[in-house]
Amino acid sequence: MEKGKGTNGVTHCLIVPYPMQGHINPMLQFCKRLEHKSVNVKLVTTRFLAKSIMHRASSSTSIFLETISDGYDERGSDQAESAETYLETFCKVGSQTLTDLVQKLNDSGNPVDCIVYDSFLPWCLDVAKRCGLMGAVFFTQSCAVDSIYYHLYQGLIELPLKGTKILDMPSFLYRFGSYPAALNMLLRQFSNIEKADWVLCNTVYEFEQQEVEWLSKLWPIIAIGPTIPSMYLDKRLEDDVDYGLSIFKPNNDDCTKWLNEKPKGSVVYVAFGSLAALEAQQMEELWWGMKRSNYFFLWVIRKTEEAKLPSEIIADTKDKGLVVPWCQQLEVLAHEAVGCFVSHCGWNSTVEALSLGVPVVAVPQWTDQSTNAKYITDVWKMGIKALPDEKGIVRQETVQHCLSQIMEGERSEEIKINAKKWSKLAKEAMCEGGGSDRNINKFVDSLVHWKRCF
Repeated sequence: MEKGKGTNGVTHCLIVPYPMQGHINPMLQFCKRLEHKSVNVKLVTTRFLAKSIMHRASSSTSIFLETISDGYDERGSDQAESAETYLETFCKVGSQTLTDLVQKLNDSGNPVDCIVYDSFLPWCLDVAKRCGLMGAVFFTQSCAVDSIYYHLYQGLIELPLKGTKILDMPSFLYRFGSYPAALNMLLRQFSNIEKADWVLCNTVYEFEQQEVEWLSKLWPIIAIGPTIPSMYLDKRLEDDVDYGLSIFKPNNDDCTKWLNEKPKGSVVYVAFGSLAALEAQQMEELWWGMKRSNYFFLWVIRKTEEAKLPSEIIADTKDKGLVVPWCQQLEVLAHEAVGCFVSHCGWNSTVEALSLGVPVVAVPQWTDQSTNAKYITDVWKMGIKALPDEKGIVRQETVQHCLSQIMEGERSEEIKINAKKWSKLAKEAMCEGGGSDRNINKFVDSLVHWKRCF
């Protein structure tokens, strides 16, 4: 990884994501946008995670990496007794080591001006203010989901939920009590947000116009997305073809070679992100649904999930399918052979599908995914939700029906037109003078003004 590029920038930002792939990617991409605008940026991650990702750093990433401690430097969060313990320890140890890092950089003659922090880590704002710095919170989920959690934080939503539409809400609300530590963390995002100088959201204004406008009445919020590599959007950042730091090792060559041999729009791409864990029965139903549909399919099954599918099933995919442990998702979605994306609807995957104009079969699993799926189907109208049965399993017949509807059914043309419309808006937002580009400029201008005042 090239180090030091951008150190002559007029301002200096530390970018602190929550130490998970889905949080690192968008914040790293925001780093690149700031660097392109002559801001000196450093990505800050945990010491444990830095060991995993350093040797997989892409040559396209010139961002300097700094580390802090979460209290679990040897084996990461797996060492913690519970999620609550991990978060408490990270807050205590992280606050001190982040303060130490700011002091070290200040003493080196390269003083820090601003900390941009993941909304999951509100204690970073306290560090910023104690150190006399600007503090900007970065939301990695949609404005719609952020709005729901804020309503809950304010006591405007009563749990447990009641009514017929509750399954469109985040799972922590409709499965009340399922992950109390996670829900508490999501609510703590707002504990000190009124002190933030900026609220940055990885979205496009046109994607969530009403939601952005509503939240802007509360905070200085700006849409700065989509935070995906420039070569898929405006192409202004040279060689920016991937995110650059990966916890997982992608299987790019096999995927590309296989896709190159398939007709345009003939492949169903299936991926459920870095965290979602499907039940074995659900994985079998998915496989049979794809088998019955008779389309080509590329399925990402992480190493930890492989054992859930019998080996004879994986062996039986060779005529129509390719199973890989990980891939460069953007490269796959951008390939002309891909006609449909079967997704868990995590926000990063949703933004990527919107940005690249790929229709979605939504199979949400937990957290914000059900709300994202609602927007995919009923707001953006660029996909179909695969409805589970009373046991919570999406059956093979449903999978087959959804795939046929998107690939060649009555709604196929409408869905594809809508998908292209959102893709056009995403690219326009990041082009010079586009809405997100202007917002990033506004943020950079405020950094320059801040530095001049101190």
